[in-house]
Amino acid sequence: MANDEGAPEWLARLLDDHGAALVLYARQWCSTPEDVVQEALLELVSRRHLPDNVLGWLYRVVRNGAISTSRGQSRRERREAMAAQPEAWFESGGGGALDAEEAAAALAALPVELREVVVARIWGNLTYAEIADLVGASLSTAQRRYEQGIRELQARLEKPCTTNTRPPTSD
Repeated sequence: MANDEGAPEWLARLLDDHGAALVLYARQWCSTPEDVVQEALLELVSRRHLPDNVLGWLYRVVRNGAISTSRGQSRRERREAMAAQPEAWFESGGGGALDAEEAAAALAALPVELREVVVARIWGNLTYAEIADLVGASLSTAQRRYEQGIRELQARLEKPCTTNTRPPTSD
């Protein structure tokens, strides 16, 4: 098909005669019908032999492409909606002195350079030396960021924090 001399004119005529109707047909299923029609036309010209009923074949390919595109869009929208929901960083302990949602919000509000050190230290059980290597800072900077993060968390939560801000002797 691609090597035929009359192919460009034939394809242009096909697109002029049926392009708008194919776009309208694809619009039933997806929000990008022009792209689906373009893909179908590209698939048509890349075939070695033309189908017996070119127009019927095009409608079938456009339909399948539009449905597939719609499914992909739906999956993407679901993933994006899931990713947009705030992730629970704490589990509610039911009776603990610290509200999980409040603590998660306070932690999320910390600047990233403090939050990453606090999370690595408390939940990752990393030493200050490991944290310093991880964030590309000195040992004293890692410790200082941790202590500053804990102070900011305490201030945000307005409750005394029982976490020891001093490094263990093994660090």
